[in-house]
Amino acid sequence: MYRTKDEIFAELGLEDRNPGAFAGGWLETTGADLEVENPATASTISTIVRASADDYEQVIAAAREAFPRWRMLPAPKRGEYVREIGNALREHKEALGALVALENGKIRAEGEGEVQEAIDIADFAVGLSRQLYGFTMASERPRHRMYEQWHPLGPVGVITAFNFPVAVWSWNAMIGAVCGDPIIWKPSSLSPLTAVAITRIIEGVMAGSGLEGVFGLVVGSGREIGDRLINDQRIPLISATGSCGMGEKVGAAVAKTLGRRSLLELGGNNAVIVADDADLDMVTRAVLFGAVGTAGQRCTTIRRMITEPGITDEATKRLAEAYRQVRIGDPLDADTLMGPLIDEAAVGNMMTAVDLAKQQGGTVVAGGKVAEVEGLDGYFVEPTIIRIDRDAPIVGEETFAPILYVIEAEDVADAISIQNGVEQGLSSAIFTTSLQKAEMFLSHEGSDCGIANVNIGTSGAEIGGAFGGEKATGGGREAGSDAWKAYMRRQTCTINWSGELPLAQGIEFG
Repeated sequence: MYRTKDEIFAELGLEDRNPGAFAGGWLETTGADLEVENPATASTISTIVRASADDYEQVIAAAREAFPRWRMLPAPKRGEYVREIGNALREHKEALGALVALENGKIRAEGEGEVQEAIDIADFAVGLSRQLYGFTMASERPRHRMYEQWHPLGPVGVITAFNFPVAVWSWNAMIGAVCGDPIIWKPSSLSPLTAVAITRIIEGVMAGSGLEGVFGLVVGSGREIGDRLINDQRIPLISATGSCGMGEKVGAAVAKTLGRRSLLELGGNNAVIVADDADLDMVTRAVLFGAVGTAGQRCTTIRRMITEPGITDEATKRLAEAYRQVRIGDPLDADTLMGPLIDEAAVGNMMTAVDLAKQQGGTVVAGGKVAEVEGLDGYFVEPTIIRIDRDAPIVGEETFAPILYVIEAEDVADAISIQNGVEQGLSSAIFTTSLQKAEMFLSHEGSDCGIANVNIGTSGAEIGGAFGGEKATGGGREAGSDAWKAYMRRQTCTINWSGELPLAQGIEFG
């Protein structure tokens, strides 16, 4: 088991100082230094030399040079490269999971789970490489055949957030690659080491193929590199995960050029509805993981628990007891259930939200403070439960921290209205043993989110379904189902194999 930085770095080929750009080979980057911090100790663990504008151009050039050959490689052959990448991730799963814990602060089990998600999506993409189907349609004209087909789109820019430094990239990269698209990855500056480690793993897979430029990496600031990427007309698709504010900026930049696309995965002010007939043992376990996992730093974190009358007190009591048993500490320790927040600013944002909730009439039921962890000077907080009124402005905001607001509704219909009454629309859930209440929640008058679950929490989505949300969440879809279509361009084709030239709609001309 990898427990020290030196063990993790040795396994993954990392150094105390690493280049921040890969363009078919590692560049001697010339940008400013980026110090990577361990949030559990608030200490620097490595330095990455950021990419400059010139370095960025080399990454783009490598992707564009690789594209004509990559797109003409049969999709199942592209799938074979993805299979090898998935197998390489399997070999390094434990070390990568430990690196995520070291750099990101989520516990080791969640870090390894995230790597497993990347392995799973690689397996999914291998099968998908033989299933990039188009429809055949009946033509109204005799001896004509009409069908649609899908072509590779081109180099795809993938901007990932700090909280999922492996999984979000994999949803885009593995699917985009089998679709024939090179990938240009800009990771968060809060968790870039994992991106460097994964790119080194991929380098070993692609070495000698002549296609090394298919998987590029560019580490840099939003101002220097991010703005350049989202405004680059040579990149037909930008897939970006982050805050709603970031998504607004990306969407506006991409929309300025006709034909370019954005795939946005943004905020999620997710709610769990607890009906008065719910199994409270299930509720307690689900909400504990959904609200406390990753220290509340998931886009699918449970941020609101909306209850029917008569069950609020008991549900809240059980959760508060469970919260008091959460072990906070070193994320590399197997006994830890919650690690630190990502940085000092995140702690400040959480404490500000707690103060605002109190000012708006909320009552802290559990937590609400900065946590002291013996031997560690990191960014630790107590997981927090606050009972509050539905109209408190703070419940409409997404604080990226382990704060759960408990709100009482009149009935399930009212609970659905409260749930839907926020700007975001990512994930949602209801706990009930009533078929009628469950079906109401899933109906046209029910949840307005991209994900709607019954008797499971809001987080931990499987890769087989399309992942994404509505409203301010951005409307994008990644991972499974037919999300692959975002990475390709559709073409409708008609072939006339008759000796005549009939026109559609029965038009006679001449």
